[in-house]
Amino acid sequence: MIEWTLEILATRYAYALMFILMGLGMYMMIANQNLVKKLIGVNLFQTAIFLFFVAIAYVEGGSAPIVPAEGGESVASPLPQVIVLTAIVVGIALTAVGLALIVRIHAEYGTLREDTLREVRADE
Repeated sequence: MIEWTLEILATRYAYALMFILMGLGMYMMIANQNLVKKLIGVNLFQTAIFLFFVAIAYVEGGSAPIVPAEGGESVASPLPQVIVLTAIVVGIALTAVGLALIVRIHAEYGTLREDTLREVRADE
């Protein structure tokens, strides 16, 4: 059983890393009250999704689809890489917007804790 588990982890380490990052990001989003830590959790979760797309696009012995393959070589699909590159750009933009909102929230209320913000908003 242990050998089987180690063999699965050794051959599919990208998937294991993806689940660890996804779990860590989800935990940070749920457990933390600080808005900056929640944003970091969102970015970790997003990175896990990127890793998943890249891992499923990997082709053993495949070549880049830039130059036509000779002799029936397998070629990696460029679609997941294009999707991940686009998602990285969108993710950076969303992070920038999130950080800008966090700065405005801190300037307005003087705190980044979610529970304190709820109390302050309830009093208004």
